[in-house]
Amino acid sequence: MENHFKKDFWWGASSSAFQIEGAWDKDGKGKTVADYNAFQKADVQADTQVASDFYHNYKEDILLMKELGLKTYRFSISWARIIPDGDGEVNQKGINFYNDVIDFLLENDIIPFVTLYHFDLPFALVDKYNGWESRDCVYAFERYAKICFEAFGDRVKHWQVHNEQNLMIRVNIRMNMYDVPIEQVEKVRAQMDYHMFVAHALATNACHEMLPDAKIGPAVSSTMTYPSSNRPEDVWAARMNDNFKTNYALEMHCFGEYPGYYKEYLKKCDIYPETYPEDEEILKAAKPDFIALNYYRTLVASYLPVDEAHPFGTKVNDIDFDLYGYFKIEKNPNLVVTDYGIQVDPMGLRLVLNDYYEKYRLPLIITENGLGTGDQLTEDGKVHDDYRIEYLKNHIAACNDAISDGVELFGYCPWSVIDLLSSRQGFMKRYGLVYVDRDDFDLKEMRRIKKDSFFWYQNVIKNNGLN
Repeated sequence: MENHFKKDFWWGASSSAFQIEGAWDKDGKGKTVADYNAFQKADVQADTQVASDFYHNYKEDILLMKELGLKTYRFSISWARIIPDGDGEVNQKGINFYNDVIDFLLENDIIPFVTLYHFDLPFALVDKYNGWESRDCVYAFERYAKICFEAFGDRVKHWQVHNEQNLMIRVNIRMNMYDVPIEQVEKVRAQMDYHMFVAHALATNACHEMLPDAKIGPAVSSTMTYPSSNRPEDVWAARMNDNFKTNYALEMHCFGEYPGYYKEYLKKCDIYPETYPEDEEILKAAKPDFIALNYYRTLVASYLPVDEAHPFGTKVNDIDFDLYGYFKIEKNPNLVVTDYGIQVDPMGLRLVLNDYYEKYRLPLIITENGLGTGDQLTEDGKVHDDYRIEYLKNHIAACNDAISDGVELFGYCPWSVIDLLSSRQGFMKRYGLVYVDRDDFDLKEMRRIKKDSFFWYQNVIKNNGLN
C-alpha cells in the first residue's frame, strides 16, 4: 500500500481536562457540570476527584508523549480552573498550571492543540443562569475565550472551541437539564444549542481578531449513516439522520445559519430559539480555518413515519435518537461489535472524511478515534492490546485511503493518550496507549505502563504512517 501521509502530518493523541486532570477542587478550581455528574455516580465508578492525576504528573506524562513521538497533543482547558464561578474573578493558579503544561509541551517539541470547552461548564453558571439556556452564558464564554487567547495565544496557535457540541446537546445531564419539565425539554435544548453556536462564533471572531496568525475551528462528533435498504425513503432517512445529528451543526459553523430542513423542523415543532438581530452578522463572520472530527462508528437508519401515538418530531432515546417523521436507528448486521456495543467500521471513516471535505473544502483533523475496552495488566507488568492495535491500524489505513481520494487531512489524534476517566464506565473501559494502574476505587500507585499499542504507534509515527 502506498503511503500518502505528508512529511509534516500531525501524529498526535488526545485527552480532556475533566477526564485526565483530577485535582477537581485544587488551587482554586470551581466545580463543573462534569464534576457534578461524576459525583452522582461515585458509588459505582471513579469520579473526577483524581481521574488520571495529570495535574500532578503532567511532566512525566508529557515525557511519555515525547518518547511516543507525538507531534501534537490535543487537550482541553477547564473553564472553571481559569474562572472558578464561570464569569467572575480569574484564578491565576489556573493560568499558571496551563502555562506550565504549554511550556513543557513546547520544550519537548510537541504542538499544543487546545480545546476551550469539553463538557465541563462551571456549575456556578447553572445555579445563576441554568447555563446555556441564558444569553449571559454566551457572554461569559466569550470573556473566558478572550482570557485564554490573551494568556496562551503567544504560544498556542491552534484552537478548538466546543468539543462535540452536536453530541453534547443530545445528552440532558451534559446540558445540566436535570429538572426541565418534559414538555419544555426540546425547546430548552434548541435554545441552549443556539446560544452555544453564538458563543462559538464570538470566540472564533475574537481569535481571528486577537491572534491573526492562529487557526480555530469546530470539533464535531461525526456521523455516517447507511440506509437500511435501497428504498428511497430509507435512503432519505439515513441522510436526515446525518443532517440532524451533525450536518446542521457544520452548516451553522461554516455558513452561519441553520439549513432549511432544520429551520422547518424547529418551526413545525414550535421550538425555534430566540435570536438577536446582531447574531446574523456574528455567525456569518465566524469562518472556521479547519474542521476537527471525532470518529468512532457508523449508524443505519430506516424511515420512521408518524403515527397516532407519535406526532411529527417526537424523539425517542438521546444519543442515537429516533425521530418520528424522519428516521429510526437500526442494527448493522455486517459489522463487528465491541464489548461495549460499538460497531467497528474503518470504511465509515474514509466515507465521512470524503463527505466533509467535499462539502466544506476545509482542512480536516481527526481529534478522537479509539477503542474503549477492558485491558488486562499481566503479572510481569505488560498490557497486550492487539485488539487496539488492529483497530488503530485499520482506521489509519482508512485515513491513508481518504488522503489518496483527495481529502486534505492534516492530523490524526487517537483517543486517548493515556487511560482516563470514561464518563460512563469509569476506569473499567480504557482507551489509552499508556495504562494507568488504578481501578475505580483503588488508586494503587497510579503507575504509567506503556501498552503494546504505545510501541506500535511509536513505530507508525517514526515511519510517518503505514509501513
